[in-house]
Amino acid sequence: MASPEKTELFGQLLDIMDELREKCPWDRIQTFETLRPLTIEETYELSDAILSADMPNIKKELGDLLLHIVFYARLGEETGDFSIASVIASLNEKLKFRHPHVFGEVNVADDNEVKKNWEHLKIKEGNRSVLGGVPVSLPSMVKAGRIQEKVRAVGFDWEDRSQVWNKVEEELNELKKEVEEGNKD
Repeated sequence: MASPEKTELFGQLLDIMDELREKCPWDRIQTFETLRPLTIEETYELSDAILSADMPNIKKELGDLLLHIVFYARLGEETGDFSIASVIASLNEKLKFRHPHVFGEVNVADDNEVKKNWEHLKIKEGNRSVLGGVPVSLPSMVKAGRIQEKVRAVGFDWEDRSQVWNKVEEELNELKKEVEEGNKD
């Protein structure tokens, strides 16, 4: 359970954000779009701190990202789309759903089974494909790595090149068959 200190400090942060939004000229004019590049920059700053194992800087950068989360939630509240409470509630629900091995009856042998199950559950949630959750705006090399991780998690990975070509031929034959039968889907 959250300690009273954590709850109080988080409440103070929300109050500070409210006051900044009302009284600070810079904070007042920010939008989702104007904050986006700053959030990306803060994320990379956290990444750098992690790579250098700089714990004081990791703490600082986590705070900066938390500020952005609270800021976006405040903007969502202003538009009537969501609040920090609804963000947290949906996150709680998602974490419980995606961890049935902790909060349900599913048994897993290792972290690989957890990853596989996670990807299948994401598809169930409404991502139409395994790749549905890969952000369009990721840098190309990061995106390529994430795509490989995601397809590997659902068994789309091979030991050697010949297996890859066999799969490509299999898929091509399926496509030819569908085209010949006149299926346009």
